[in-house]
Amino acid sequence: MSDKREDYISWDEYFMGVAKLSGMRSKDPHTQVGACIVSQNNKILSMGYNGFPVGCSDDAFPWQRDGDPLENKYFYTTHAELNAILNYGGGSLEGTKLYVSLFPCNECAKAVIQSGIGEIIYDSDKYQHTPSVIASKKMLDAAGVKYRKYQRTDREIRISL
Repeated sequence: MSDKREDYISWDEYFMGVAKLSGMRSKDPHTQVGACIVSQNNKILSMGYNGFPVGCSDDAFPWQRDGDPLENKYFYTTHAELNAILNYGGGSLEGTKLYVSLFPCNECAKAVIQSGIGEIIYDSDKYQHTPSVIASKKMLDAAGVKYRKYQRTDREIRISL
């Protein structure tokens, strides 16, 4: 008889937890998105979160969502998925999985497809009816990239730092 723990977290819980923890690094006051890229043998390859490019001060660029396009965040932020792809320095991402807290936009879908990521596991799809996400799904389907909604377990995990 083994004394092995039985209440350990699943791979999906682990990697989505890492993605969500990464999102907590975001300075965006409205949306904190995190991403985690995982190899076929369940090794974490890269992580990312939404924020401004390196060298672009979090204090000098706008965080608001409305108004003049040059005075809101949308032209300046790099999404979590793209950051995770760009942060990876190990070669090909062919056949990997991307765990992400929010379904990728059309621009991130292009990067996912071009990088060779084979599957997306997402938590929220709150923008599913927007042209960006509709286009994203159309491209992902055409390219054969699988995607599935993360099945929440409602397990609460507490980490004291």
